[in-house]
Amino acid sequence: MTKPARVLVLGAHPDDAEFHAGGLLLRHGSRGATIRIVSVTNGAAGHHRMHPLELAVRRRHEAQAAGRLLKADYQTWDYPDGELEPSLELRRRLIREIRHFQPDLVLTHRPYDYHPDHRAVGQAVQDACYMVTVPLVAPDSPHLESDPVVAFMCDLFTRPVPLRPDVIRDVTAELPQIVRLLACHESQVFEFLPYNQKLEQPPCDPDQRLEWLREWYLRFMKQRMEAFREAVLEGLGDSGKSIQCIEVYEICQYARKPTPEEIAWLFP
Repeated sequence: MTKPARVLVLGAHPDDAEFHAGGLLLRHGSRGATIRIVSVTNGAAGHHRMHPLELAVRRRHEAQAAGRLLKADYQTWDYPDGELEPSLELRRRLIREIRHFQPDLVLTHRPYDYHPDHRAVGQAVQDACYMVTVPLVAPDSPHLESDPVVAFMCDLFTRPVPLRPDVIRDVTAELPQIVRLLACHESQVFEFLPYNQKLEQPPCDPDQRLEWLREWYLRFMKQRMEAFREAVLEGLGDSGKSIQCIEVYEICQYARKPTPEEIAWLFP
């Protein structure tokens, strides 16, 4: 397949898409894909000093800045951060969103991720998979003839089950751009992250701040590389030992099963 894909990311918070799938989105963007990122919550709980209403506005602006770099439509919905539930109302809204955008690929969280908002989005998307094809469910939006491919973005949690690494991609070449995407979310990576994870404060100089963020991201990537080391080496052999950054995806079994050709197209 050579046509540009339509890619929809349904994440819980602004910055989830960039952190978990930035490399893949950058590759699709360079291939002319149509990309939409949805943050289901307003992100208003992700700070230690700011008022939630002010933070929600700021995070919406940060998301739009990242969207401009990706040439993506970046939407921030208004569900309260930290209070999301996989309700019928949320499922219906996601069904309508998937039907309206008509994606080839949907990326979302696993229902077993650490954050309750992540789990809620993942569960609601999983529950929407088949329903997007059922005419009498959310009948105000035209149903799809077939559901898209749905993939879960990477997490390292193992209970009740670990992520199955169906697709692994080396995104080391995209590292500088991924860091710049994450840096758009200043309130998170340069303010709340150091506070929440008890890290050293980032420098004030813009270039040094990017280097600080790069080093933090690479430290996290070491954990991901270790968790999926066997799968990386099995797929890439000795060349896998030099990889610094990977993105890992599990194909959701409740949606359409892609062919090998579609895997190569949807995960370049």
